[in-house]
Amino acid sequence: MDLFPQEAATACLQTAEPGGWPVAPDWQPAVDHFFASAEGQALLAFLKRRIAQGAVVFPPQPLRALELTPLHKVRTVILGQDPYHGRGQAEGLAFSVAPGQPLPPSLRNIFKERQRDLGQAWPTMPAPGGSLVAWAEQGALLLNTCLTVEERQANSHQGRGWETLTDALIKQVAASLRPVTFMLWGAAAQKKRELIDESRHLVLCASHPSPLSALRGPEPFIGCGHFSRAQKWCANQEKC
Repeated sequence: MDLFPQEAATACLQTAEPGGWPVAPDWQPAVDHFFASAEGQALLAFLKRRIAQGAVVFPPQPLRALELTPLHKVRTVILGQDPYHGRGQAEGLAFSVAPGQPLPPSLRNIFKERQRDLGQAWPTMPAPGGSLVAWAEQGALLLNTCLTVEERQANSHQGRGWETLTDALIKQVAASLRPVTFMLWGAAAQKKRELIDESRHLVLCASHPSPLSALRGPEPFIGCGHFSRAQKWCANQEKC
């Protein structure tokens, strides 16, 4: 489902100005530190250049996960790769799509596995549909390793600097005294595993939930049981 032209104009990144990307106060120091760095400045220059060249960049709010899920409320981290690259889909939360959008195949597989694992029914369309805002507000940090992408060009912004910021964010969560579950889905997400102290946190790895990967070993996403494993582990933690 494509947006109407007037809606599409606000569904992509309009300007590369971090001041227009609100985040929760406890994330702000890490975000400010990154964008003040040479790498952060280079990323912003790249984004400004691509926008000026007419590229359509998603999502409109790259840091929305940090706005909806403050650091002190993070209980689970679900880590993906990069945002959806179809018009109107990405809403700044990993695997989540804007209300009214059809479910992408990856999200269908997430709901399929959640139903198989927990017996929970799929969300009703058209609302809430595939928007995972409720998950974010309940303490699930829905983060991609790279936070922007160009229309119909998957992985087009990889290696431009976002990975340094998301490394810093993962390190901050991992430094928390509160036990956290990390669900690392796909190879890009699993590169972050070395940043996490597995003696204090639960790290669950599986293939990416996209149809091309969901059944691929060594740890297929379909059948991984991450949702129930996280629930059981969290129930055994005094601070969860």
